[in-house]
Amino acid sequence: MTRVILSLIPISFAISWLLTRLMRILSIRIGFTDKPGHRKIHASPKPLGGGIAIYWGFTLPVLIGLFYVNHFDPPGFLHASDRLAAYWSGARQQTPLALLMIFAALLIHLLGLWDDRKSLGPYFKLIVQLTVVTILVAAADLRALTFLDHALPFGRWSSIAATVLWIVAVTNAFNFLDNMDGLSAGVASVCATAFLFTTLSIGQWFVAAALALLLGSLLGFLWHNFPPAKIFMGDAGSLVTGLLLGILTVRTTYLPPGAVWANRWYAVFAPVIVLALPLYDLIVVSFLRMLHGKSPFVGDANHFSHRLVARGMSRRTAVLCLYLVSAATSIAAILLPRITGDFALLIFLQTLLILAMVALLEQHPLPTENDQQK
Repeated sequence: MTRVILSLIPISFAISWLLTRLMRILSIRIGFTDKPGHRKIHASPKPLGGGIAIYWGFTLPVLIGLFYVNHFDPPGFLHASDRLAAYWSGARQQTPLALLMIFAALLIHLLGLWDDRKSLGPYFKLIVQLTVVTILVAAADLRALTFLDHALPFGRWSSIAATVLWIVAVTNAFNFLDNMDGLSAGVASVCATAFLFTTLSIGQWFVAAALALLLGSLLGFLWHNFPPAKIFMGDAGSLVTGLLLGILTVRTTYLPPGAVWANRWYAVFAPVIVLALPLYDLIVVSFLRMLHGKSPFVGDANHFSHRLVARGMSRRTAVLCLYLVSAATSIAAILLPRITGDFALLIFLQTLLILAMVALLEQHPLPTENDQQK
């Protein structure tokens, strides 16, 4: 089954690569571009529309797969194995959740396209995100931290609220991270790879398949977006990327088969460790903006990537540095579900030390207005 799931990566890669190539041409012709000025670093208009490739690179294989599974019986060779036939039945059971997920992603994708075209207000976007995610979580019963339902007096709405806040936070973390060529898609690819290894190791095939498709779609776009970028993903891509990762992290159990939650409770922190860098950047940048009396949603050059460039790094080197930081926390998180509590403490400590290193590297004067990034 692992080989089948990994084979999904080149499928979504090819779709995304081709669509990104198409959008590079079409966006220029229809004027769907990111124009230079203010904090923009590019000297000429850059095509937008990479988010379209990311969304459909993920969604098209999902829709085709769901149609085939629900309208056809397993091929003959699958009947020879009860286990493989059970996978077919399991895929059918996951169809409602999959459809809800891609519909929610479509709404957020359209919101991002609208914003890329008309520049919507940040609070309007946040309200739409909260509304869409709340409906998704309630309709799909997609909840994390369900123990809160018994610990707090609000019943199931406690875990619903926690899940909504988590998914919206991850969604905006990757939107914030889209401030330099290749950064958001690259870091998301690293994180998706870590989650993919985790889900494959514990046999969560539905989530693993979705992560494989998302990873391939991101890499297909990143081929055109790695610095110097030939196209941008825009909010239509960064919001969808964060949303899908947020949903899939909630859907993952992080416990190996047969493990008791009470003995491995710390495994639920795996997604926080994998996503430590995007979440750190979201929190720190928001805090600094509010500290200076600004809205946390108004763009500036407070991001970690900007600080590295201000220290003298090239933009490509800064992006690669953030890939490595994400990989460092992600590798540790992959091990978290399978180790004892003492070793888990070391992983938490390692993550804190990595973030402390990031904080030290951020101790640099802000870039000047001329140095500010997209």
